[in-house]
Amino acid sequence: MIKSKAFIQPLDRIAIALMLMLSVLIGLIILQGDVVTARVRDFTWQNQQIGAEDNSFTLTFSRPMEIKTVEDNLKIDPPLAGKFSWAGRRMVYTLLTPAPYGTNYKVQLQGAKDKFAEQEGNNRTNQPFTGNFRTRDRVILYIGTDKEEQGRLVLYNLTQEQKRILTPKDLIAMDFESFPDGEKILFSARASKNQDLLSAQLYTVTTGVSSKSGQQAEPVGKVDLVLDSKDYENLKFDLSPDGQTIVIQRGNKTNPGDFGLWFMPATSDDNSAEKPTPKRLKSQPGGDFMITPDSKAVAVAQGQGAAILPLQGDATKPLDFLPQFGLVQAFSKDGSQAAMVKFNTDYTRDLFLVTNQGVQKQLLKTTGSILSCQFDIASPTLYCLLTQLISKEQYIEQPYVVAIDLKTGKQKPLLVLPPAQRNVQMSLSSDGLGLLFDQVVPQTNPPASLPPNTLKTDDGDAIATSSLWLMPLLPIADAATVEIRPEQLPLAGFHPRWLP
Repeated sequence: MIKSKAFIQPLDRIAIALMLMLSVLIGLIILQGDVVTARVRDFTWQNQQIGAEDNSFTLTFSRPMEIKTVEDNLKIDPPLAGKFSWAGRRMVYTLLTPAPYGTNYKVQLQGAKDKFAEQEGNNRTNQPFTGNFRTRDRVILYIGTDKEEQGRLVLYNLTQEQKRILTPKDLIAMDFESFPDGEKILFSARASKNQDLLSAQLYTVTTGVSSKSGQQAEPVGKVDLVLDSKDYENLKFDLSPDGQTIVIQRGNKTNPGDFGLWFMPATSDDNSAEKPTPKRLKSQPGGDFMITPDSKAVAVAQGQGAAILPLQGDATKPLDFLPQFGLVQAFSKDGSQAAMVKFNTDYTRDLFLVTNQGVQKQLLKTTGSILSCQFDIASPTLYCLLTQLISKEQYIEQPYVVAIDLKTGKQKPLLVLPPAQRNVQMSLSSDGLGLLFDQVVPQTNPPASLPPNTLKTDDGDAIATSSLWLMPLLPIADAATVEIRPEQLPLAGFHPRWLP
């Protein structure tokens, strides 16, 4: 005879009790409505170090947001002007100008509402958010002229007031360019015991600077030979904006007619035992040159004009040729504009703004020289180092620095230097807020036979010493009402450059 159990098992009672509790909880949640608080899920610059090339950050939210409440309540300290754009739950804030270097920033958002809060009749706001990021330190490079630094590449961190000597005593640095991440420097140098300026070889040296937060930098001062001068003299070089290609102007030591441009990879494959070797750019010999912003071509003074030659393919067929201009002084970062020099038959020089839309706009005329120009990425301004002829009989030139508003053509002279400062060089900071320049003091009555380690200017004058100066910059409209004075830095050197 089979007996049926009329009572509920203990496990069944527990399961039923749990189901009843869950049903009650679900009912309460349904009655209360949606109570999930909106929050920031991701901030792309959180604890990051950014540079001038970083122009936007993104906030990703957990819920669709009421756009105006986010834009009204987002705070950046110190303030950074920018504009908003949205794609669903993602908000992008694009800076109008690069963030000033050497600064810590805080991003805060409180009081922003999700998209459905008002429809549900509540004032629920986002979970308070705080993010942090910083910009790179303000760092400069120069060739030292004093004591232990003489002829050596020196790095000075203006933010931390720290100095590093990068290159060894047995090399005299002659020219240099930074890689885009600032972690290495490409430089030309001769042996300190060799006075021959045409014996320069190309090297790289590590700066000890890391471009990314949390990434360990290579040890400072590691020097590697890139290109020797056994068969060819290395006269000038340029590093592409992407840091991948070097273009070198070379001359055959045994055949003066063998002269032209060569190109080579800037870095070698880590898996390859062979070092990169240069290849000749098959084109007519030219003068001054500059790699284009897209790193795919080189602008070179050739014949009676300026030619744009491809770095890959047949360089005998220029991509473009501008017969009326003899020199490219600078390109804008995006490559849409160029500052070009026209040499006139009356020995004056014109500076033109040339765009990729075919516009050719004259900016200025000078009786002297146009030494260098740089576009400001923070504003439509071109900074130029020029000279004006003040004595035709003795041919004395006076250098000066001018800022040109590219929209209006308005010129603002910033600095006038003594006529003796013909060899001055300048460098515009990546954030557009500072201009570096040097003041070289040549040796008076130098001996006929100079020591091998003597430093010389591009004109061949022996250097006694040199000082470095920093000029703060303001937009041209503000600079018209505020007097800007340069500040002498406690550094002895020349050929100053900002680290990116």
